[in-house]
Amino acid sequence: MDRRDFIVLAAAALCAAASRAADRAPVILVLGDSMSAEYGLPRGSGWVALLEERLAEEKIGATVVNASVSGDTTPGGRARLPQLLAAHRPTHVVIELGGNDALRGLPLKNTEDNLTAMVRQAQQAGARVLLVGMQVPPNYGTDYARRFAATFEDVARAQKAALVPFLLAGVADGPDPLRLFQGDRIHPNARAQPIMLDNVWRPLKALLRPGVAAK
Repeated sequence: MDRRDFIVLAAAALCAAASRAADRAPVILVLGDSMSAEYGLPRGSGWVALLEERLAEEKIGATVVNASVSGDTTPGGRARLPQLLAAHRPTHVVIELGGNDALRGLPLKNTEDNLTAMVRQAQQAGARVLLVGMQVPPNYGTDYARRFAATFEDVARAQKAALVPFLLAGVADGPDPLRLFQGDRIHPNARAQPIMLDNVWRPLKALLRPGVAAK
């Protein structure tokens, strides 16, 4: 076999693999922390469970794998992701991590590096990525809060990933935010979950459009 024949066969194999991936029903992997793991909520009432209902309503035949763990950080998610990619072969990955990094005082550069690595890992595995942003209260200092929020935007822009700017938009910044939080004033209650889903749904639905290749 000469070099030209090898190139033609390799190209054909890649095209066939891409076609099989395009034909496969979507598998959405959600890699998150307590915000996505139904912490303190009745089972089936969290935004990820509501996502499954929304997909059924929209007649989108996708499978949702919720790999969220309460208390998880970006280092934890980065360590877990390779096995999850291998086990579930997701077509789409939703990364909702970073809030606990701030709570633990981890350096912003570390959070940025870990988010970048996770987005790249998922993309290299053939998945389209939705990065879910978080914000911290102003008592952390306005400069830190600004830089923390910008971290998600910077990573999404650099890696050409989709972005939810703030998972808790309409929840934490509403006129009466305490109404939408549990007693710890950290975790959203069941009333907040449909709002959180709406924040995720629009960019995720765009990623699920048929015929659009994964980044």
